[in-house]
Amino acid sequence: MPSNFNFLIAITMRYFNVAGPCNSLEHYMVDAATRLKGVEQLIERKQYFVIHAARQSGKTTYLKDLVKRLNAGGQYYALYCSLEKVQEIVDSKDGIPAIVKVVKNAIGLTAIPHRADFAKDADYEDYTSVLGMSLAYFCMLLDKPLVILFDEADCLSEGTLISFLRQLRDGYNTRPDSPFPHSIALVGMRNIRDYKAKVRPDSESLSSASPFNIVTKTYTLQNFSMEEVERLYRQHTDDTGQVFEDDAIERIYEQTQGQPWLVNAIANQVIVEMLNSDYTKPVTVKLVDEAIQNIILNRPTHIDSLLERLKEERVRKVIEPMILGDGFIDRESDDFLYAKDLGLIRVVNSIVTPANPIYAEVIIRKLSANTQEELKNSKYPYQLPRYLKDGQLDMDFLMRDFQQFWRENSDMWKERYDYKEAAPHLVMMAFLQRVVNGGGQVIREMASGSGRLDICLVYENQKYPIELKIRHGEKYLAEGLEQTARYMDVYGCTEGWLIVFDRRTTVSWDEKIYMAKETVDGKTVTVVGA
Repeated sequence: MPSNFNFLIAITMRYFNVAGPCNSLEHYMVDAATRLKGVEQLIERKQYFVIHAARQSGKTTYLKDLVKRLNAGGQYYALYCSLEKVQEIVDSKDGIPAIVKVVKNAIGLTAIPHRADFAKDADYEDYTSVLGMSLAYFCMLLDKPLVILFDEADCLSEGTLISFLRQLRDGYNTRPDSPFPHSIALVGMRNIRDYKAKVRPDSESLSSASPFNIVTKTYTLQNFSMEEVERLYRQHTDDTGQVFEDDAIERIYEQTQGQPWLVNAIANQVIVEMLNSDYTKPVTVKLVDEAIQNIILNRPTHIDSLLERLKEERVRKVIEPMILGDGFIDRESDDFLYAKDLGLIRVVNSIVTPANPIYAEVIIRKLSANTQEELKNSKYPYQLPRYLKDGQLDMDFLMRDFQQFWRENSDMWKERYDYKEAAPHLVMMAFLQRVVNGGGQVIREMASGSGRLDICLVYENQKYPIELKIRHGEKYLAEGLEQTARYMDVYGCTEGWLIVFDRRTTVSWDEKIYMAKETVDGKTVTVVGA
């Protein structure tokens, strides 16, 4: 048996990781060291800094790799310390001692000398300085500078957060005269400017007078590039011989925009769950599309935790205008920056859109879920065959059904939605879900500032472009027709539908409900009043 047999087994057993940090012996992974540039130079300069990125984008993997590299370099003692266990401890008299104990446990699991001496005689009653003093005394014992990477730092709350930051700042400021950690990183989903959201509104702000205003730089861990996705998948091909077809990789990147968990989850879903690890079969676009739908329907923890954020008012203020395609989103507001840090949105050509098409789909499905369930048992059958004619969608019949449903139920549904302004759009998209359930597809294109929501139904390779628009002012119809015609051009269609929601309370339903055919640049647009 060859001497490298065990090593070869380890390599062939690698897989696409969808739970916890990655390591190169067990998982396919993008080299963590390449994902952030300049961090080690900051550490050399004794700086304190912030790293933030959306959930499951590789933060912990990066930090553990950085600690390993720093310790291997021999110049520092580097420590990884997660503060997750301290979350929700609001009062600093309880929270700070808990942090000291977390640091003590983390040091105890390392080979750092004098580890048993950290906080050995700590006075936990003196919670306003026990963390700073414990770190200072420990640094006195060490023969090398100490670097600490605090993961999940943004989970700290209120008084605990303020005291934690103050004690680090005080130690930083006294470093010329007293030992203290050489460099510290605060790592989490949110940037330091957003930590003030964890403090009571009537208490001290963490903005310009922040207890941690010693931060010199903030880093964001970006999504994978197309090239990184290709390199990641090539590792699997090199190990197993299984090929990811080029258009499959392109589809994955298009649908995920390189979000690391999604990139891994789709590959895992296809290879393990769908192909049962049969490496002789290639990964195709068809398999990728099916895997994406499986992930959307199964709503794994990654998706569920993201969707929970939709309940937050500050998230609603950003997501709702994006669904409507209307309204102003202040790009400098804490709400916008918070939603961006969470990984829910991105900015493309100055337009705010969902972070990727998969998130766009799950956001709409989540917000319209109750409507979808009730439609199943309504007098409007939730089966696609009702709307088929000669194998194609009978769009006028579908639209008339929706008009009647909206007329009978709009007041009720508008009250049920937390996203009340977007209720018409959400109900319409729930109504269209029957096309997906019947084997079709709904392409949704949300973007703030566009003044409408674009939807394209796809069934049996036939495309049906739809614009959803709220009636505003006198030019709404001309604008809507022009927008619909442009959207039709995207898909090369000569027929499209413009749905106009009329919110005026002074107008009767008989006036609001109508269908009219218009011609724009030789194209037919059916205007559907609702």
